[in-house]
Amino acid sequence: MAVLDFTGFRSAVSQSFVPLQVTSEHREQFRGRIRSGGADEVQLSEITASAHMVTRTPELIAKADRRYYKLSLILSGTGLLAQDRREAVLRPGDVALYDTSRPYSLMFEEDFSTLVVMLPQQSLDLPADLLAQLTAVRISGRRGVANVVVPFLAQLGGNLEQLHGPAGVRLAHSTVDLVSTLFAAELDLARDNGNPHRELVRRIHGYIDTNLSAPDLGPAQIAAAHYISTRHLHGLFQEQGATVSGWIRTRRLEHCRRDLLDPLHAARPVAAIAARWGFMDAAHFSRVFRAAFGRSPSELRAAAST
Repeated sequence: MAVLDFTGFRSAVSQSFVPLQVTSEHREQFRGRIRSGGADEVQLSEITASAHMVTRTPELIAKADRRYYKLSLILSGTGLLAQDRREAVLRPGDVALYDTSRPYSLMFEEDFSTLVVMLPQQSLDLPADLLAQLTAVRISGRRGVANVVVPFLAQLGGNLEQLHGPAGVRLAHSTVDLVSTLFAAELDLARDNGNPHRELVRRIHGYIDTNLSAPDLGPAQIAAAHYISTRHLHGLFQEQGATVSGWIRTRRLEHCRRDLLDPLHAARPVAAIAARWGFMDAAHFSRVFRAAFGRSPSELRAAAST
């Protein structure tokens, strides 16, 4: 990747991620590079640049039609991330989450290098209200689950070309799963004493994922399996701004989308993939899939193979 001056870098940043305001006090001496790779809407970018600041403003957010989470892994130098009235000083090996649907700023006062993972918000199977607790929170890559996830991300960042190869989709999905696992560990859902409902919701989400292939999966079955009333079940999902049927449909569609993009399932008929995840009516599946992703299952598969 060619070295960019400030004007070129500013343009490349907004093209590579979401529209951002980029400022620097030393434009004439500025130099920057961006290496990127991605698959299935998951993008990894290694950025090496001079000191500057990026800002996601309300005006830029208003123009966006997609919501993403971004995770920064600092490779060298120091960064200051601010979002949701929190600030995190990030040093090499640290990671932090930020949400492109709300204002944020990221400032680097010296030359630096960072790896940025950007993924659609709907790809993470964690409630948005919980993830909002993690924005602009420093996570050390030297402890706990992060000590497993961070080396994977760093290795993938050094081999971005693999995301364009035959294993790219699976690597992208593995990235989503590992990042989701990291956030779940940081939130410590199983021991969240602040809200006793969250452990129950976590179990319900797990039960739904385990039983997505059952065509009759619904509120009555889920409530009975957890010894609660269907009214209570609906109330738990309403607290998250969701519905039971909507959550089931979203999770099924996400698994179908993954299978459609996976080269290992290229020979499997669309209807078989749909049935595998609980969609027994092929016409209904095609309609809800198009409504969710903007194109039919066959169109998605064809686009991925070109």
